[in-house]
Amino acid sequence: MATAAEQMARNMNFGTFAKAKDLQARILFTLFILVLYRLGTYIPVPGVDPSQFEQLFQRQSGGMLGSLNMFAGGAVERMSVFALNVMPYITASIIVQMMTSAIPSLEKLKKEGEAGRKQINQYTRYLTVGFAFFQGFGIAMGLSSVAYEGIAQWFFILTAVSTFVGGTMFLMWMGEQITARGIGNGISLIIFAGIIAEMPKAIFNLFSGGREQGINVVFVLGILVLVIALVLFIVFIERSQRRILIQYPKRQQGNKMSQGQSSFMPLKLNTSGVIPPIFAIAILMLPMTAVGLVGGNTGVGPDGQMVAAGDPGILQWLAINFSPGSWTYIITYGVLVAFFCFFYTSIMFNPQETADNLRKYGGFVPGIRPGKNTAAYFDYVLTRLTTIGAIYLVFVCLLPEVLRRYMPEIPFYIGGTSLLIVVSVTMDTVTQIQSHLIAHQYEGLIKKSRLGGKRRR
Repeated sequence: MATAAEQMARNMNFGTFAKAKDLQARILFTLFILVLYRLGTYIPVPGVDPSQFEQLFQRQSGGMLGSLNMFAGGAVERMSVFALNVMPYITASIIVQMMTSAIPSLEKLKKEGEAGRKQINQYTRYLTVGFAFFQGFGIAMGLSSVAYEGIAQWFFILTAVSTFVGGTMFLMWMGEQITARGIGNGISLIIFAGIIAEMPKAIFNLFSGGREQGINVVFVLGILVLVIALVLFIVFIERSQRRILIQYPKRQQGNKMSQGQSSFMPLKLNTSGVIPPIFAIAILMLPMTAVGLVGGNTGVGPDGQMVAAGDPGILQWLAINFSPGSWTYIITYGVLVAFFCFFYTSIMFNPQETADNLRKYGGFVPGIRPGKNTAAYFDYVLTRLTTIGAIYLVFVCLLPEVLRRYMPEIPFYIGGTSLLIVVSVTMDTVTQIQSHLIAHQYEGLIKKSRLGGKRRR
């Protein structure tokens, strides 16, 4: 049976949206920030020779640089001020969340409410500056070989590092502004905007490449059918949930007796959303960024994998074994996705805390004793749901990677990770818009009612 909120959502129309002025302002603000982000991806880093960097990027676009370019919305290909994108912030968030679970003082700070959350966010920003400086310095060292002649190396490195760190911090600020004053999660929307902006170009290149290189038309159509099937599968899983029945007993308050009520606690099949793939990519990009640019001697072999030509020791081993398309990369990627799926779900949902809150308000699961038994039951259900969600995420993320190993002409932009991010962020944003519209409808009903102290005849 549909709830009252679902019935109201079905009855919403364009007239309801036209009256929601606050929602319109939020959407316009979000679009304005995303337009600024896209303009920033076309502002080049000072001192880089575009012709020489284009040759460097073409040699390495089939490896980790191509994947990084996908998340950056083409900013790496143009070596713009937003080339690092929000990856340093994501890496810092991973470290802070792990430390929060392991260090008692941070865990206590997390439970202090809004003040503690602001302090943890401040730590995340400081750590973001450190990661952005580290990655920016490595990239600047590699770019010194493609800088304009006559520029001192120390001056170019100083300028490039300052530009990269400033671009990342500005993107982080824009993401926080979208979250606070716009619609949706700001960091996810920035990654979403980058993928969407470059996806039409990738599809056009796939069709044009099929025509020029003689790729079978059936192959191109098969890729499109696979993409559509993946989108439908992602939508189905992301909307799937397990509803746990919660019963509230009768209560007597004064002379009034309230009837017992029942409700449902929805547990999503994929509680972690798109966070595990993004976290996994951020971790894998740390060593490969140094290999791709600092090493400088990597390229794309005949099988589409990144190979190293003269890199000593560890750089050569990383370039061969951890480039997209290699089995080591695929297996490591899958393990990281599964790990972060369980890790982030444990952060988002605490069975013991949920059971304590349920007992505090008199609720219980039929057939389960309140307290410790209820927490164990929640943990039992959540573990099995998370296992299914982890298998789903690993399958969606690794299927295109395995296909790309044998068919390098498949672009990054129509891979499983990019489709997962696009579909999930779209659904989350639409859900938030729907919530604002439902809240506006409730406000309209309250204004029309006679509960505001109007005079009665």
